[in-house]
Amino acid sequence: MQMFEGLSFIQVAVALAGGYLLGSIPFGVITTRLGGAPDLRSIGSGNIGATNVLRTGRKDLAAITLLGDGGKGAVAVLIAWLATQDNTLQAQSVMTALAGGAAFLGHLFPVWLGFKGGKGVATFFGTLLAAAWPVGMLAGATWLLMAFVFRFSSLASLTAAALAPVYVFVVGRPTPIAYLGLFMAILIYVRHTQNIRRLLRGEEPRIGQSKRAEAGAES
Repeated sequence: MQMFEGLSFIQVAVALAGGYLLGSIPFGVITTRLGGAPDLRSIGSGNIGATNVLRTGRKDLAAITLLGDGGKGAVAVLIAWLATQDNTLQAQSVMTALAGGAAFLGHLFPVWLGFKGGKGVATFFGTLLAAAWPVGMLAGATWLLMAFVFRFSSLASLTAAALAPVYVFVVGRPTPIAYLGLFMAILIYVRHTQNIRRLLRGEEPRIGQSKRAEAGAES
């Protein structure tokens, strides 16, 4: 395929496998275990993201989880970018998209946890910021605006995810980055099926409404 021109099979395989394994690191589970908090999968929604870590009452561990989940997507992209410095811009964008997408997939379906991972919001933003920082900034601004106006974390995340591929073309980034944004957006919608149903029924709790609710758009 023309999109993969200039890339070897080994490069593509390493980007996919390396990105996936990096994304599979369950920072939420690791930080809560090391921090002496309860088993993350036995409380709240059972999710491994920062939102559920916050339900342990440990804001410090939640912050570490948020940075870790976002950072692993960014690191996967940056490694791919550095490894393809001598390639064409097209090949480089393909590699960063593959590595970032694999890391995102790893967070959602980590091999270490029986393929039961988070919802991907933090990793989505970290990956976007590294792959095309203007796109990541626009998506972040969209999340903040939607959260401020409507007070639904899930709706803010869904809107930011949906617009991310559009923002790629707005700022003139390579097409593979748009594919990356679309890939992550589709999976975010799949992982937020219950949130979408609650939004449609008017049952989704607003930001800060209820600490007991298990509905937020978790990372």
